[in-house]
Amino acid sequence: MDFLTLFLIYLGLVLATAALACLCTGRRQGRLARSAQGAAQVLSFVIPTELQRMTQKVLHRLFHTRSCLFVVLHLALQAAVYGEYTWEVFGYCWELGIPIPLLLLPFLLLPVNAGCFVLCSRANPGVITKSNHASLIKIYAYDAILFQKGIVCPACNMEKPARSKHCGLCNTCVHRFDHHCVWVNNCIGAFNTKYFLLYLFTLTGMAASIALITGVFFIQVVLLSNMMHGSYIDEQGQEQGMEILFLIQHLFLTFPRIVFMLGFVILLTLVLGAYCCFNLYLALTNQTSNEWYKWRRVGCAPHVASQPQDRRVIYKNIYSNGIWMNLKEIFKPPTVLGKKKR
Repeated sequence: MDFLTLFLIYLGLVLATAALACLCTGRRQGRLARSAQGAAQVLSFVIPTELQRMTQKVLHRLFHTRSCLFVVLHLALQAAVYGEYTWEVFGYCWELGIPIPLLLLPFLLLPVNAGCFVLCSRANPGVITKSNHASLIKIYAYDAILFQKGIVCPACNMEKPARSKHCGLCNTCVHRFDHHCVWVNNCIGAFNTKYFLLYLFTLTGMAASIALITGVFFIQVVLLSNMMHGSYIDEQGQEQGMEILFLIQHLFLTFPRIVFMLGFVILLTLVLGAYCCFNLYLALTNQTSNEWYKWRRVGCAPHVASQPQDRRVIYKNIYSNGIWMNLKEIFKPPTVLGKKKR
């Protein structure tokens, strides 16, 4: 195994460890994260110290400071997908007679998604300052389990309001903190969660619509060319009926960029779709990602009240007021004057 291969393996493990560390932020790390850390420590004995320092600086820059790198990557991937769709798929589908409204759907979603992206990245998520601290601390009650009264943020030197959290990347406390999104380079909090949800759902719709149209294009190509009723000569020189794997290989050799794009947008649709469902669940139950992770970190189940120490702690979500009111709170965050007594 040459040095370059060893370094790439080391870098991959370190990146995986960093990504897992971002997810496993609790006291107890997952078994996979510990295994990745162990493997990285073993490889650190054979990787030069200078390369280790350089890798740590890059990882610190990526995962522990605000950076536009992921925003640029996001825009580059979006431009690449739309470029391929515009110059290749759209033209072929136009010739095949696929309905124009369906072909234009990704372009109709694009400005809506771009607007939500700008609003989400530029809006104030709910940064807690000395001037608004007194009013924000009155909005939510402390539940005495996830959020304790009297806890002072050591960085901001202010008492933490309930449902708030200090973001290490932005170096500020955020009201109703959800998470820090590297793809928009901003925290997601009380005042921009609505933009984030709209951005996420429109992004999923864009990926799904492009995947659907591209899939329809390939189905049309297969049906018009009558490839399913064809045959091919295998390695032994015998004639074989058309198989799915051979068909996919033939399409990949004929339309390599389109097939690659289709695989990417299908994967993106599945990942974003699952994440949309998770965020919709959080919105309907009036939870944040931060609170959801905290519940699992302390071993709580979101339900009624505290149990004796020898039994599992059961937690009641005091912030949920029913589906309609929970959604209303997302799109119209409560103020002190409009706050309901709990």
